[in-house]
Amino acid sequence: MTTPVSGSDVRRTFVEFFRDRDHTVVPSASLIPTDPGLLLTVAGMVPFKPYLLGEEPAPYPRAVSSQKCIRTVDIDIVGTTARHMSFFEMLGNFSFGDYFKELACSLAYELITEGYGMDPDRLWFTVHDDDDEAEQIWIDSVGVPAQRVQRRPDSENFWQMGVAGPAGPASEIFYDRGPDFGPEGGPIVDEQRFMEFWNLVFMQYVQDEPFHVVGDLPAKNIDTGLGLERMCVLLQGVDNVFETDLVRTVLAAAEGVTGRTYGESEGSDVSLRIMADHGRAITHMIADGIVPANDGRGYVLRRLLRRAVRHAWQLGAETTVTPALIDATVDAVGDAFPALLSGRDGIVETAEREELRFRRTLEAGHTLLFEELDQLEGGGTLSGSTAFKLHDTYGFPVELTDEITAERGLSVDISGFETEMEQQRSRARAARRSEADGETVTVYLEVFDQFGPTAFLGYDTVDAEGTVLTILRDGEVVQEASAGAEIEVFFNATPFYGESGGQVGDTGTATTETGVLEISDTQHALQGLHGHRATVTSGMIAAGQQAGLQVAPGRRERIRKSHTGTHILHWALRSVLGTHVQQAGSLVESGRLRFDFSHFGPLSPDEMLEVERVGNERVIENARVRTLDLARQEAEDMGAIAFFGDKYGERVRVVEAGEYSRELCGGTHVPSTGQIGPLIVVGESSIGSNLRRIEAYTGSLGYEYLVELRGQLKTAADHLRVRPDGLGDAAAGLVARSKEQEDRIEAFEARTRSEEALDIIASAVSVGEFTVATALRDGLTPDALRQLAVQVRDRLQSGVALIGSQREGKASLVGVVTADLIARGVSAADFVGPAARLVGGGGSKDPELAQAGGPQGAEIAAALEHASALATETLGEL
Repeated sequence: MTTPVSGSDVRRTFVEFFRDRDHTVVPSASLIPTDPGLLLTVAGMVPFKPYLLGEEPAPYPRAVSSQKCIRTVDIDIVGTTARHMSFFEMLGNFSFGDYFKELACSLAYELITEGYGMDPDRLWFTVHDDDDEAEQIWIDSVGVPAQRVQRRPDSENFWQMGVAGPAGPASEIFYDRGPDFGPEGGPIVDEQRFMEFWNLVFMQYVQDEPFHVVGDLPAKNIDTGLGLERMCVLLQGVDNVFETDLVRTVLAAAEGVTGRTYGESEGSDVSLRIMADHGRAITHMIADGIVPANDGRGYVLRRLLRRAVRHAWQLGAETTVTPALIDATVDAVGDAFPALLSGRDGIVETAEREELRFRRTLEAGHTLLFEELDQLEGGGTLSGSTAFKLHDTYGFPVELTDEITAERGLSVDISGFETEMEQQRSRARAARRSEADGETVTVYLEVFDQFGPTAFLGYDTVDAEGTVLTILRDGEVVQEASAGAEIEVFFNATPFYGESGGQVGDTGTATTETGVLEISDTQHALQGLHGHRATVTSGMIAAGQQAGLQVAPGRRERIRKSHTGTHILHWALRSVLGTHVQQAGSLVESGRLRFDFSHFGPLSPDEMLEVERVGNERVIENARVRTLDLARQEAEDMGAIAFFGDKYGERVRVVEAGEYSRELCGGTHVPSTGQIGPLIVVGESSIGSNLRRIEAYTGSLGYEYLVELRGQLKTAADHLRVRPDGLGDAAAGLVARSKEQEDRIEAFEARTRSEEALDIIASAVSVGEFTVATALRDGLTPDALRQLAVQVRDRLQSGVALIGSQREGKASLVGVVTADLIARGVSAADFVGPAARLVGGGGSKDPELAQAGGPQGAEIAAALEHASALATETLGEL
């Protein structure tokens, strides 16, 4: 341990050690997990959960990985301890029913002592209170002194995911950092001196919510997790994770943008450490396709980013800080995560835009919060309404408000905040399943267990033969169904595509010797199990029958055009807007598509035209579209784009269009881009913070859309008596002439109002040194009424003007007051408001110009008289 070891060395040594012992090297999965019960990838075992649970056969008996992870459960103490981080890498070795405790322990000890050269006399071990077997292995098989093996309870040495899933007793490995870090006695006494760096989980059980053991796993598995950053602390001889080479460069970037030096004070050190940690986290999250949002994982990203910016602002940073933090992160770990290098510009742009958005309100929000907290000095609770205002108006995540408030020894009324949020607040929650849904899923599992997956034939044909395996009606298995019955049918093989990847399910017919089915939709009841939702249109069908299956060919062809068009549109968006664009969802239908993607603002008209232009260039060149069956790593190496959050196996299907578009995709596609037909963009809109949606037509629907537009253009051209190609100039001329006429009418009306204003003033009433001008002018719009009232006021030396109107049965009233009277406390609202109640309405509160309206137009004269009386009374008292 005398020679410092780089983070890259630690990672490489771990992976190569287990690779050489028959473990398959598995690249890090995305931070967006495929498990719907998890918001983010929180542990190295998350990508392997289906294998550990026995839900899917593992493609290898042993695996090793270096998995990027995000955990925010300890966010409040990140930066205040030597080891807590929100982003970290978890090195792990896994066994799926192959080896168990004894080999797991001996391999770990061998790597620690021989691979990393750690002193055996400074290693300590803990086991679960009831795990006699693990204790015996460490002492008798590995040779660890008995006094350095300690037992701990469930809270310390029993591992669970936090959601329903695999669990089991754990054994943790610690390193004694010496007396300078704390007292003797092992990890049960002090975990600052005795630093835990490797956790061996012996997965034996299955837990169900609320996290109690409900049974044994199909096979005993091993899941270990060694924190890369913690291991670097020990091997590099530094005091905490922030001083390792993996993080120190990011910390230096934080120093650079704030002008502060690490070590000058504990307060500034905590802020610098938070900036470094959160900078690493936001870099990896954005690289994996997460964008700032008000819910879900996007909210986690927003919270981390804004927390880092707030700490930078507190340290005096006057310019944006996220670009420097991201650049430093990419420089530190780009060799291990090449996507950071290729996506650097897009990551910086996304983060910087979010930072600038927050900085615009940061100071004002801080001022409001500190003013409120100053009033609470001596104890108290910040109101939920204030916390909500900070969230809604100033962009302060409530957790940030709570953190700042806690720094002053105060608290936030979180319950009140939740009430204020009402429908505006939407947080990501664990997927909930009704009892009925649960029963349906159980039936699907029974079908799958009995018959296995459906053989999909639809890549090669739209008609085929299949055997009716089973029939569901109202969620229950039946043996047959007669005409009129609505059912779900499962065949052993099918050409029908089940809805997935944004592509809608196929429709068509199924014919047996006794009946005909009209199939209205095809869904994946479970992954690999196609459910055909259908109505028996004639005769009857029964389980065991052979059926002729026919997909509606025209609809399938139009869907194929749209799906390949989606890939071309994705490529065009990335080409025009930048590689930060990532798919966030899609809908592929017959002749039309919509594509959701990450981007920080609306597309300009020029960008929309350019996306459509380059997309259609690719369509016209008629490049070959082919599908490839590849190992997942091979697909990633060739640049195939994955839809983050989708689940992929070790072998994947890649759809390649020409030499430019490669995507992991299980959908159906045309054989060449020319068959897409015209690709016509028809709309673009926002669907959330930093998320956009673009819609388009393809094939005959795109052509029909253009034909309709051409017809509308011809009709408009005929009305203007010009050729269609001259319609733009003709329309511009018409607009110009119309504007000229409007200006003339406005000038005429202004002269008329001026004359009317003089007439109204002539009939005004004097109240001492002041004047009250009142008039009823029916038929005027509220805008014309306001302009007339202003003209009257401008001709008054000192006074009040009140003008009313009845139009289409509704009443309008405007009151204006001269500036000298406003200075003396006179308000137009005091006259207009009470009068408005007489016409069944309400008025504005502006003291200079108050407006009112109501549905009772017949009462306008009385209302005007009442307002005049109030004004006369008020002026008479001055």
